Amino acid sequence: MEPTPEQSPHHAYPDHWEADVVLRDGGTARIRPITTDDAERLVSFYEQVSDESKYYRFFAPYPRLSDRDVHRFTHHDYVDRVGLAVTIGGEFIGTVRYDRIDDRGRPASAPADEAEVAFLVQDAHQGRGVASALLEHIAAVARERGIRRFAAEVLPANNKMIKVFRDGGYSQRRSFEDGSVHLTLDLEPTEKSLAVQRGREQRAEARSVQRLLAPGSVAVIGTGRTPGGVGRTVLRNLLAAGYTGRTYAVNRAFDEGLATLDGVPAHRSLGEIDEQVDLAVIAVPAHRVPEAVADCGEHGVQGLVVLSAGYAERGAEGRELQRELVRQARSYGMRIIGPNAFGIINTAETVRLNASLAPESPARGRIGLFTQSGAIGIALLSGLHRRGAGLSSFISAGNRADVSGNDFLQYSFEDPDTDVALLYLESLGNPRKFTRLARRTAAVKPVVVVKGARHSGTNPPGHAVPVSRIPDTTVSALMRQAGVIRVDTVTEMVDAGLLLAGQPLPAGPRVAILGNSESLGLLTYDACLAEGLRPRPPIDLTTAASPQDFRDALAEALADGTCDAVIVTAIPWVGENGEAETGDGQVLAEALTKAVAGGSAKPVAVVHVEIGGLAEALAAASSTAAPRPRAAAPRTVSPEAGADRAAATAPEATKDRVGTTAPATPAARTGPTAPGTATATAALGTPASGTPADATADPETPSRPGRIPAYPAAERAVRALAEAVKYAQWRRQAAVPGKIPEFLDDTIDEAGAAALIETQLATAPDPRGRPLTHDEARELLGRYGIDVRPTLPAPDPEAAVAAAARLGYPVALKTTAPHLRHRADLGGVRLDVADEEALRRAYGELTDLLGKPAELLPVVQAMAPRGVDTVVRASIDAAAGAILSFGLAGAPSELLGDTAHRLVPATDRDAAELIRSIRAAPVLFGWRGSAPVDTAALEELLLRLSRLVDDHPEVVSVALEPVVVAPQGLTVLGASVRLAPPPARSDVGPRRLPNY
Repeated sequence: MEPTPEQSPHHAYPDHWEADVVLRDGGTARIRPITTDDAERLVSFYEQVSDESKYYRFFAPYPRLSDRDVHRFTHHDYVDRVGLAVTIGGEFIGTVRYDRIDDRGRPASAPADEAEVAFLVQDAHQGRGVASALLEHIAAVARERGIRRFAAEVLPANNKMIKVFRDGGYSQRRSFEDGSVHLTLDLEPTEKSLAVQRGREQRAEARSVQRLLAPGSVAVIGTGRTPGGVGRTVLRNLLAAGYTGRTYAVNRAFDEGLATLDGVPAHRSLGEIDEQVDLAVIAVPAHRVPEAVADCGEHGVQGLVVLSAGYAERGAEGRELQRELVRQARSYGMRIIGPNAFGIINTAETVRLNASLAPESPARGRIGLFTQSGAIGIALLSGLHRRGAGLSSFISAGNRADVSGNDFLQYSFEDPDTDVALLYLESLGNPRKFTRLARRTAAVKPVVVVKGARHSGTNPPGHAVPVSRIPDTTVSALMRQAGVIRVDTVTEMVDAGLLLAGQPLPAGPRVAILGNSESLGLLTYDACLAEGLRPRPPIDLTTAASPQDFRDALAEALADGTCDAVIVTAIPWVGENGEAETGDGQVLAEALTKAVAGGSAKPVAVVHVEIGGLAEALAAASSTAAPRPRAAAPRTVSPEAGADRAAATAPEATKDRVGTTAPATPAARTGPTAPGTATATAALGTPASGTPADATADPETPSRPGRIPAYPAAERAVRALAEAVKYAQWRRQAAVPGKIPEFLDDTIDEAGAAALIETQLATAPDPRGRPLTHDEARELLGRYGIDVRPTLPAPDPEAAVAAAARLGYPVALKTTAPHLRHRADLGGVRLDVADEEALRRAYGELTDLLGKPAELLPVVQAMAPRGVDTVVRASIDAAAGAILSFGLAGAPSELLGDTAHRLVPATDRDAAELIRSIRAAPVLFGWRGSAPVDTAALEELLLRLSRLVDDHPEVVSVALEPVVVAPQGLTVLGASVRLAPPPARSDVGPRRLPNY
């Protein structure tokens, strides 16, 4: 809303205070500053407030506002007097106001840093978290205007308001004076206030998605009068899925006499429907969508699924239409999935919602699926259905103008019906928030992500979100740090999801391999080694093995404490006539299921090659076929012996010969879906939550036999298992979070660094910031205990000699010209210069070879102890935040991209993992007989740099290169630092929905 000329001429209308928020019940509202145009809205709002609430606000009966009151409450200078309103449908539902006061409680101006605050919420909207949201936003406004404390007078009987202040998490003081409770709140955010804010955000956003996925009634707007078309298809799918709520068909073109369509009530508009409509599916042309949205908003619809296309995917004009669509929907308190969406599905027995274009609703299961692409959504639904996997929920968000993957993570975190969250993402609107939410969700259930558009550097058409410039390898590393299972393809996502949803997490990387094909076992063995697992030699059951032999071997492997997971390989049995026998798939499925039912909590996967009926049996099998005759004793195959030359051994001779680590005690499932016991007739492929076909399963307490996933190739099964192993390890580590060592506090001068930064930015000729000189960088880094070895300029040989005499021999002579920096391969560095004669000779060689001193900018530096040259960097990405990076100097990081990354602030565990996660890490730990370097000193350096950029966001870039790490200590030989005004952060401040 724009200001009027009556506003204070000194302070323009602060439109950055406007925000859309999600309230406690999942509905949305808008918070904005109050202006002089709001007089009528304020009066109307006040008339709808009860006498009791008015009494609590003014401490006396106050039936109506006087003209003077209205003027006072609508005229603000946005500095010393500020009022905010919460609106829905353009009307006020709550207000808050602060007035700056001095230490005697009288009106004041800056530098007074205290303000009196008062709230008023319409009774019909109390309990929705309106006051809590207003407190967050008015506190942020106050801090921006230099106010550090709020004072409030509250009547003792006003328990709701007292609770708002008490639960906010701010430091506060309370006293009882003159019949009222006097509260003083310190507005500086605390760990508790931030935790409260994020907890409210999580519950509200999860509830907003839950309202969309579990509506009590659905109206399909744009239902065609004849079969076919998008709207009619959605209506048909709703009915076919057995949706448990009320369904309505809406089309303004319906004949007035039309009462029903496909057996559901037919209406020309929502206004004709006598009952509440919770969800509207809009399937009308884009130019008619605003009319449909207005109809929905005026009749209390809670959420929208917009299938209509013609928005941001069409260019700039469509992008503006999309923004207007979001603004319009939010103004009525509604959230949107879409536009250009494929739809949503909820398989819960109490809902059975298929408000999508998918012709068949998936079986009920434990996997939640979110996709930003309708085409990928179709492929994933088909792939999961084909492999017998069930879903708990499905959202295809299209252009994701509102509801995003972050909202889906909020919902999945607390959804009891979801054990694994799968996300196909093409853009990340708020990467900082995504990593925070993913880390929290991954701590309790797996999150598997495929990221499309990884290398394009742009967002797909329709995704109007900020573009991050960080490389995809960095994005992947940051996801891994947050516990996200990042895979490359949707096939890998399905493979991993099936294993994680149906099997326990492995306790370690040791894998037992058994099957009736020696060659397939060896392929599986090789795949395990390639993925970093520790496979035992494969057990060959021979081609004559019966299902009973498979069952016995699997049961033995599950009981063996020297393995953490089992992969079963199987090929078809061949009869006497040379043809594959039928029915073996069902029999084998039943045998393996029985073995799993009596085994320990270890994951099992099956690799099969063209076994008739096995894939179907793994999806849903129950067989009474007689078992096959028992075969000969199995063989343990040595991978070195070749595919057909392994010697036969006794079955018990299968101990692990790959590693000698003591066996881990088989633990109860550390993952989210510990398998229960299964009956002898339970199908291998029964989804973990049961399906509609399971007539005996209680929908609220579904059977959990533990679905054994099957894969057509060894590499796919092993890759899925390897992801589960890495994720399980992350879960175990995340259970005991890392810490920032306390010793850092004693050696860090945060205030001194802040003063230096302020001074250096104040002298910057460019408002966008400036790089620091070598001496300035040394001084700033020194405030954080990072010692950079000094360099002295050497514009001529005499200056070089003088510098060496000052520093002491031996020295290094280096060029610092940008095109030669850190390029020892070009001859721009001379090391171990022992005396003046050698220095003069080296100086002459440099200038003869590379150019004049004015071009080379040579410097002299004291030699450092020999060690491993490394590079440590920190940088700020506007979207992702501060990132700490590490690699070896030269070719490993520059040519091969062997660099590791972690988000800031880094903990001691992050620092330790950072230096160990590069492929060249063995060089630091005594590779090929070399002396191990001082990794403890390197970890401390990483922590200090992390602390610097976390404390001072104005430090937008730091490069320490090279950092020579010796067996004892390290030396920072070069440093570059850039300062700039910090980029705006999207993960701090009060809760707000993004506006793209």
